[in-house]
Amino acid sequence: MVQGVLRRCTVGNWRRLCLCIVVAAIVIVGAPAQAGKAKADKDEAATTPGPELLLEGGRKLAFVRTFETDRDVSPKRSFFKKVLDVVAGPPERHQTIRPYGIAVDSRGRAIVTDPGAMGIHIFDFADHKYKFIARNDKDENSMKSPQCVAVDAEDNFYVTDSETGRIFVFEAGGKFKRIIGNLKGGEGYFKRPTGIAVDSAAQRIYVTDTLRNKIYVLDMNGSVMQMIGKTGTAKGEFNFPTEIVLHGQDLAVVDAMNFRVQVLDRSGNFKFAVGNLGDGEDYGSFFRPKGIGFDSEGHLYVVDGAWSRVQVFDQLGQLLYYFGWRGEQPGAFNLPAGMFIDHNDSVYVADSYNSRVQEFQYYGKKEQGGGQ
Repeated sequence: MVQGVLRRCTVGNWRRLCLCIVVAAIVIVGAPAQAGKAKADKDEAATTPGPELLLEGGRKLAFVRTFETDRDVSPKRSFFKKVLDVVAGPPERHQTIRPYGIAVDSRGRAIVTDPGAMGIHIFDFADHKYKFIARNDKDENSMKSPQCVAVDAEDNFYVTDSETGRIFVFEAGGKFKRIIGNLKGGEGYFKRPTGIAVDSAAQRIYVTDTLRNKIYVLDMNGSVMQMIGKTGTAKGEFNFPTEIVLHGQDLAVVDAMNFRVQVLDRSGNFKFAVGNLGDGEDYGSFFRPKGIGFDSEGHLYVVDGAWSRVQVFDQLGQLLYYFGWRGEQPGAFNLPAGMFIDHNDSVYVADSYNSRVQEFQYYGKKEQGGGQ
């Protein structure tokens, strides 16, 4: 479009265009607008070092960054592009609205579900690319409320939709592949699928159905192989199970309305649980447990949305430490939801009502102790 305008420019128009560019340059270099200052302040806040936790045994947890728009993965814009932004207007930006679930694939791309935007954001930091995926105009195959996401060994990703009762599967590049749990008439098999985990080696998919209080174990084609759990408060029973994660031979499940996280074996046998109902001063307890994950030392991380913090437990279920508080600063949260911990111990938290994702780095004993 800009090139077409330039072709039609007369000499007089060229003079006016040059004048506009000069004025724009003056605006950029010498007279930043208040909106620009506000944006710079926000950028500075996003990159301001958050608090570091120095932990026992030389361990450490450090704030890394936040990301929320496509600008966060884009290379810095050149001076000439900034001039064009003033002349023709800045490019349209894509923003996370209410991020909920997150997974990171083998390429380091962060895949973020966003029920507020009715879609999925893909942040590719290595290649400086961003993609947004939505299927809200596909009639009976529309994606309406994406919740949790899991990635298989080939970087295909699987997204639960709590409203339609189905699982949407996408190829690594973001192309829609298929639906799991699609019934005739456009209804979904699940009542409210929420948590999802994929075991590519065993060719199994684990899905929590929150309203049925069950975990479904599927093959890769979506056929039900096993059902785990029932309604109740006893060991191995659930009351609104939500997020789920695999760790070795263990299966950890957020048992939301029993205010705990249960750890089971792959057959569904109870191993141990952490948490109970408590208020904000009762550390080791939960009120709104959300995302969960394990670091390389087997520590279990649990997000509590109500208290805006993450609590970390050892393999015996004992509380080790916690981080986060309610707020907008780096390291603070506002109703955080899903989380993901990758093989490098990068810890990602969907800071839902701050409309962003925060990344932290856990440094274990080996890294801090000189590789012992």
